[in-house]
Order: sequence, then C-alpha cells, then structure tokens
Amino acid sequence: MGGSLMNDQPKSLYHHLQELKSGRRCFENAFQGVARMILDSEISKVVVNGKTTYDFGIFHKGKKHIIGMYDEVNSFVSYVKDAAEGGSSKEMAYVLVGEPGNGKTFFVEFLCSRYRDFLMKPENRKYTFRFNHIDRLGTYGRIVSIESQTYEDPVILAMNLFETRPENQAFLASVMGFSEREIEQLHEDYRPLGACSEYIWNDIRQRTDGNMDDMLEYIEIVPVPLTESLGTVTGKYPAKDKITSSAVDLLGEESIQRLLHITDTNNPYRFDLRRGALARVAGGGIHFSDEIFKNKKDLVQVYLGVIQNRNIEIDGYKWPIDTLILATSNNSEFNKFLSEKEEAPIVDRCRICYVSHNTNYRLQKDLTAYAIGSDARTTLMREFLHQDPNLNYAASVAVVLSRLPRSEKLTPVETMKLAAGEIAGEKSIKTLAEVIDSLAQDPDITHRFGQKGLGQRNLGRAIQLLVESSETNEGQCMFAYDVYKAIDRIILDYVNDANDRIKYLEDLKTAKSLYRERIMTEMFNAYMDEPLAIRKDVLNYVNMIIGIDAENLGPDRMWKYKDPQTGELRALKIDERYINSVEERLGLKTREQRETFRTSVRKIYGQKISVDPNYDFMDNLELVKAITDVRLKSDIAGAGSLIGALANRTNEENQKLYDRMVDTMLKKLGYCKTCGQKTIEYFCTQEDEK
Repeated sequence: MGGSLMNDQPKSLYHHLQELKSGRRCFENAFQGVARMILDSEISKVVVNGKTTYDFGIFHKGKKHIIGMYDEVNSFVSYVKDAAEGGSSKEMAYVLVGEPGNGKTFFVEFLCSRYRDFLMKPENRKYTFRFNHIDRLGTYGRIVSIESQTYEDPVILAMNLFETRPENQAFLASVMGFSEREIEQLHEDYRPLGACSEYIWNDIRQRTDGNMDDMLEYIEIVPVPLTESLGTVTGKYPAKDKITSSAVDLLGEESIQRLLHITDTNNPYRFDLRRGALARVAGGGIHFSDEIFKNKKDLVQVYLGVIQNRNIEIDGYKWPIDTLILATSNNSEFNKFLSEKEEAPIVDRCRICYVSHNTNYRLQKDLTAYAIGSDARTTLMREFLHQDPNLNYAASVAVVLSRLPRSEKLTPVETMKLAAGEIAGEKSIKTLAEVIDSLAQDPDITHRFGQKGLGQRNLGRAIQLLVESSETNEGQCMFAYDVYKAIDRIILDYVNDANDRIKYLEDLKTAKSLYRERIMTEMFNAYMDEPLAIRKDVLNYVNMIIGIDAENLGPDRMWKYKDPQTGELRALKIDERYINSVEERLGLKTREQRETFRTSVRKIYGQKISVDPNYDFMDNLELVKAITDVRLKSDIAGAGSLIGALANRTNEENQKLYDRMVDTMLKKLGYCKTCGQKTIEYFCTQEDEK
C-alpha cells in the first residue's frame, strides 16, 4: 500500500485528505456551508413590531444590501440550520412567495453572491476530481479526461474507493491515518458516487486488477470553478416559455458528441448532465429557481423528485446531489397553483415563506435612496439636478402607508409610527402586535400585515415620472411635493383592483398631511435661522416638565440638570406660560389631562434615554406640531402672520424676512432656489391642512 498512495503531490487524493485532516480544507454539505457562513458573522438582537428577533450582519455587507426583511431572514436561517443539523428541512426546498417588487429575487441573488465570496476563501474552497488517461481504458474513443459531472467532493470518492464499506474504513484508517471518530464524522455525510463516476471507477478497477496504487494514478483533484457566468456553485434557472422548457434544462440529456466516442452503450457517461442546471450546482451549491410555479407541470414534477431525494435520475441511473434549493413565486401564480389540487405534493415539500413589503418608514429611506439612485442626477439638458431634502421622506411615507392594512384599533399614522419603533401617543407597540396577529389568522395571504401595497418597482416608476416631468427639468430640482403627483399617476395606471386604488389614494392624502407637518417644522427652523431649532424647543419643553416639581427650584424658577447627551450641567428657566400654551395646543384642557400627558412623557423619557441618550422626541408628531405652532405664534403674532408676511412681500420688512429665510434654507438646510421657493409657496397655501 505504499508508492503513489502516499504521493503528496498537490493534486493527489492523499494530499487533499491530509489537508482536510489538518483543517486547511473542509468537507461539508451545502446547508452546513451556508449556515456556517451566516452564523459566523456578527449577530445582534432587534425588536421588530414588538417581538425580539435576530439581525445577521452578513446581510448588511456591501453597497447595496438587504434592508429590513428580519422575519424572512430569521425564517431562512432557521431552515438552513435545521437542514445542516440533519432535520427534515434537508428534504425540502425553501420558497419565497410574495407580491412583485418586494425583494424576493434580490434576497436570493444577494445570498448567492455572499456564498461565492465565502467559497473564494482558501479554507472554504470546494474541490472535485477528474479521471485522467481515460484513453487507456479502450472504450472511450478519444476522450482523455473526464471530470465528475456533478462536482463530487474528493471525500465522496475516498468513501467509495472499495466496493464494501468495511474495506473503505480500514483504508482510511490505516493509510490515510484517520481516527475512528473522524471516519464516523465523514460518513455522516456519506453518499454513493454518481452513476458515471462509479462506472468509470469500475472500468479503472478492472484495468488495474484492483491495485489501489495504480487506480489512484488516474485521479487528479481540482478546485471547482467559481465563475458566475458558468452557473457553477450558484445557478439561476428562470421560468422559460412553455414550449421550449423541458426536464432537459434541469437534468441534462444524452449527448450525441459523446456517443461518437463511447462504444459501450451501457455507459452512463453518455448522458451530459452539465447541459442541465442542477449538475452544475450539485457539489454543495445553491440552485435558484425563479418563479418556480410558472414552469410547466412536467418540470414541476421533476422538482418533486429532486427536492425529496436530492438525486438527478435519468433512465434509471442516479447521481446524488448536494444542493440547497431556493425558489421564488408570485402570490397570484402560487394561488393559481394551489387551486389545482393535484399539485399538492410539491407544495408539501416546500418550506413556504411569505415575504411582506417593508413597513418601517425609517428603513424605507435607504430603499428609497436605491430607487432615486446614488449617482449625481442631471436634467435632459445635462445640467445638475438638485434633490429636495424632503423628497426621500415624502416618497418613503407615501409608499409605506399604502402597505399598512386598515385597522379599527390604530389610525394609519399610528400604525406607521409603531411599525418604525416610534411613540404613537397613548397607543403601545402591544396594540400593533395584536393587530398583526389577528391579521395573520386570515387565510388570504394578501390581507396580512405588509403583504399588499406599492412595491419597490412602483416607487422606481414614480421617481422616473418625477425626473422626466417638465417642472423637474425646468426648475433643475426634484421637488418633494411633485412626487405625490407621480405616485398618483402610478396608482391610476398600475393598480388594477378598484378597492386597492381607493385605499392607496386615501393613504396618499395622509402622506400629504404628514408632509405638511414636516414643512411647518422646516419653516420654523428657517425662520429661527437654525437647522435644529424645533428640536431644541421640544427638548426644552420635556426638560421643563421634568424639572417643574424639582425640590431645588428657587424663586427665579431656574433648574439645573445634567444633559444626558454631553454629561454637562445645564441651567434651564422653567416657563409655565410656555408649558401651558403647548398643552393647550395639544387639546389638554383639565389639570388631570395635563398631568396624565406629562407623566406619559416622563415615562417615555425614562425608558428611552437610558437606551439612547440622543433620543429627542422628534418622532412625537403631535408634540412637535404643538410646539411649532406655539413658537410661531409667540414669535410673530401668529403663524398666519408669517404666512401673510411671506405671501405679501410688498413692504420692505416682509421682503427682508423672506430673503433671510430663503438664505437660511439655501445655506443651512440643503434647499436650492427652486425647492426653497416652492416650499415657501406651499407653506403659504392652505393645502393638505388636516
């Protein structure tokens, strides 16, 4: 048993097994590889819609990464982990079902590209084997070398060198130096060689009279190519047109070219498996079937066998494969498929994950930024195109509101704020969790939380309409309010269901009223000549109601407190008139109402500041609006007069005020001349007032 067995050449089987033993190479199946890749990244806990869930760092890497999708990612990770640990998931495919434009395909393609990067690292590389000197065998014509068609791991060959398992184990122990426990571990992932590898290995055995030394001279270990365009390791199979697609695309077929060389008609190598999509990812790869239920019936039936048995089967020959099978499907296609009862067995072998739209408007800002585009935009005349600082907010809120189902317990704005983890008056996150749970009982998937609404593609179309409009090109600015006209057009043109249309148009009105409130705040900041003026006033109010009952308050009503953000000691004069006018604006008439409100603010302060010292109450829209109104009223006898002063610029003083505000907006708040003027004009109208 000496000679070439102990041959430590870089491409010998012995060398590969020694590298494996020393930990410089690995042997694991597709599920174990993907699970290790995900679980080795940093993992943190996040609270989503009132429930604690996990956030996996690997999905946030790269310039364009996955945003939100916490439940879907958690469900996928637990599926892969279960399969890696030998659970029932290893006999299932993972299918993402949902509305178009909510990121299903992007999720799978992102995962595939991360997996390729993971396999690029030397210690994670996949290897396979090649048979050389095949021409010596006599029945293969001019074929000189044959690579394992399904990219089988060299360890699979090592476990199948001899015809019986005891012989194999004895060989691994005595020659390769593996311990009993290591051999046992390898055999946990045992599978037989594929039909053609087994057949060729048998031919080699006969040619060499079973001398293992001579047999292994025919073997060369090679790395699996990771070129994306070859479809190896990660391959996508899109649903093709009805006529041309067939099982051949998945499994492969008889190759006429090979039949010209092979004289033995029983040889399974006459089948070209690489013609199909599965063989290319069979060595620990990911097979991605896009729109799986759009395929013809016979193809779906092929998947039935592949998913359950993890075998490629042609004419009774079998090739075991090691593949993670992922698929996507549209809601309507999936429902059509379910209605045909005879197709139930395939769905039974799938782990279905219903993908919802993103419902967190804060996270939507990043998704909207993807839709707007990161490059500097230009007009049709190639001039620089400015972006209104409120554009992202306006578009994000409009699309997120359309995705939130109506509920008797919460208003759309309360739902939106709670879904983003913000404070919504008296309503707690528990109420939202109850709403989500009750909607989850609905057998119609589209009625569940976040399942319906304007998707990312609709948002992209709206941005396109905004950019191509003459107002945008003439003014050289993407003005935020114009995005509502564009979304309105998209709803009328692309939403087919009449009830959905009515709901989305209602949501658009709500979005406009929120935009109105944001503009009020912006105008106040511009008037005060300070970007964060309103934030300062909100925090002053909060600190005043905390300090109003302090024991160390002197007759001058000055209260000293420690600023949680900087840790410095600050002094604040408690102005009860200011506190009362804010509370009047909030509609709090009686002493009890005021006390209740103050207690709730103090409670929020206690909960939030300990976790996030930078928390500023700016998500409490009612409070922000009340303070804006009070300040505008007290500073210039009424917001009405500010509107009046800005609208009527016939006298010098009003013109000065207007010029100063425009100047602040241009220099400090990120506006350009077009959107600055348009925003002031909008502020001066009574549009979208609640």
